[in-house]
Amino acid sequence: MYKPALISILLLIGLISFFTLNAFLNPDVTTLDSIQIKNYKGQKLSSINEFHENSIKGPQKVNINNYTLQVTGRVQNPQNYTYKEIISHKNYQKVVTLNCVEGWSVTILWRGILVSELINKSKPTPDGKTVIFYATDGYSTSFPLDYMNNNHILMAYKMNNVTIPPERGFPFQLVAESKWGYKWVKWITKIEISNNTNYTGYWESRGYSNTGNLNESFSA
Repeated sequence: MYKPALISILLLIGLISFFTLNAFLNPDVTTLDSIQIKNYKGQKLSSINEFHENSIKGPQKVNINNYTLQVTGRVQNPQNYTYKEIISHKNYQKVVTLNCVEGWSVTILWRGILVSELINKSKPTPDGKTVIFYATDGYSTSFPLDYMNNNHILMAYKMNNVTIPPERGFPFQLVAESKWGYKWVKWITKIEISNNTNYTGYWESRGYSNTGNLNESFSA
């Protein structure tokens, strides 16, 4: 006479255990940024507030809810990524110093994804030799494709362990190491693979060096 009641109790216990375990394995938790770090492996880092504001149209505000990053041009597999899709790629981090032509510099721990991995997923065609980055404010700059493939160049979404703020390029800033600061494009919206090896970006078309190499003058 007690079997139906016992079975009901066991079923109830089983359901409670299932939902408890599911909640534990799949918590609805919003991850908050850590506090900005000042040192990394013994190396002193600059504050993210030490940058000078020198963008062409001032800080941009990007609506992340409808943001997409295009990877297009001379590729076999064009892509449109959401912010979450991009940051779900394998993450990398390293300390890199940005040197501005104005004479100041900052050393930051950058975290992001490798540009080469995004590009290679889209399979550039053999005539694709140049990578052009476009930004929300109309800014653009370019690099040889080999530069992306032969160096671990990051498209960063965090700096010093915190999400890049709008004035620093949210959602993404290019970490163009070994290049002058004007090659470090912010607010990236599109990556185009081109066959135009002579493409000149915003500052390059105004007399700056197209290579932007730190060991060379930035004047063309």
